[in-house]
Amino acid sequence: MIPTEVTSHLQGTIAEQREAIVDLCAQLVAAPSVNPDGDTREVADVVSRALADRGIHSRQERCVPTMPSVLAEIDSGRPGPHLVLNVHLDTMPPGDESAWSQPVWELTRVDGRLYGLGMGNMKGAVAAMVTAAALLAAEREKWCGRITFTAVSDEVVFGDNGAAYLLREHPDLLGDALICGEGPGFRRLALGEKGVLWVEVNAEGPAGHSSAVQRGCSASARIAEAVSRIDALNGMTGSLPVELAVMASADPDPGLVLSSNVGTVAAGTFVGQIATRAKAEVDLRLPPGITTRDAFALVEEAVAGIESVRIRELKGWDANWTAPEAPLTRAWDVASRAVIDAPPTYAIRLPASDASRWRREGVQALCYGPQPTLSAGIDDYAEEDEVLRCAALYTMTALEYLRAP
Repeated sequence: MIPTEVTSHLQGTIAEQREAIVDLCAQLVAAPSVNPDGDTREVADVVSRALADRGIHSRQERCVPTMPSVLAEIDSGRPGPHLVLNVHLDTMPPGDESAWSQPVWELTRVDGRLYGLGMGNMKGAVAAMVTAAALLAAEREKWCGRITFTAVSDEVVFGDNGAAYLLREHPDLLGDALICGEGPGFRRLALGEKGVLWVEVNAEGPAGHSSAVQRGCSASARIAEAVSRIDALNGMTGSLPVELAVMASADPDPGLVLSSNVGTVAAGTFVGQIATRAKAEVDLRLPPGITTRDAFALVEEAVAGIESVRIRELKGWDANWTAPEAPLTRAWDVASRAVIDAPPTYAIRLPASDASRWRREGVQALCYGPQPTLSAGIDDYAEEDEVLRCAALYTMTALEYLRAP
């Protein structure tokens, strides 16, 4: 358990740094890093300077010149676990900028909220993680092992030029555990993430003039029937794994149900002709308990009996998670009770994050950040106090997980 005086000292230190943390958020927002095209050079320099100002040496690595990632090592000088602190530097596009009530490219502080593109996903978490890294460096006599700070590029499109590149080049970055600043929203702790299955659906039909069409025979009619049946898979649940039984509920969390989104549909070449070919692409997100193999079988069963319809897997991977009884999860529970006087509320994230790359290699990984709702959008923001709480939770979890004897 973390001594009360340690909790009080760290929370007091973070409170004293409030203005510095908000200023760092402002610098991060003012450094555009929209993906695509994913240019993170400016924001990476902001992070490198922030670490240097706090006494931490860092380096930048990249496989694409415009997509640097920032790495820093903090070593206690004593043997122990290797903990990775992970955030990403790129942001989603702002959407319709005219719909924003606050400036997109500068931080605005209003009623306890910090507005600006990326504050929810995830520049607020970047500021909190930089703060945590600095606090842990200053308190290294209280923990054992080592910490690697990673602020990566190319995450929001799940690209290959950020975390994937670093793990290929430096397998040791897998470490023993990872804390990711990717929040699932609503102050919940994400134990894992849904799996993904992308499928292509193809249909064919006879050629001819549109005046000669028969009901349900054109490729467009067949694809319409197919995607309607696939859409009906929404809301299905699987058998919840035993180690996640604590998340069972009569009203399942969205992270525990299957979603099936028909993303694209294309058919025909001219309105006056029967469509001879049609294609749809579907994105299924899979909860724990439904594997990619299970989901593909569900899609096959759904379209069975529709003449000429064929499906093909484009890509996919199963859901992954860290158990509530894992050492890192227990450490977070201790930190949560110390910082907010309550245990964490567990969730399964809906979209993927880089944390899934670590879990797929057997590394325990948790996601928590100041993202206030399910996803960032118009008027992106983070609550100012929550950014500070994240800094405290990251720091306290690391101290508990790496606790010195």
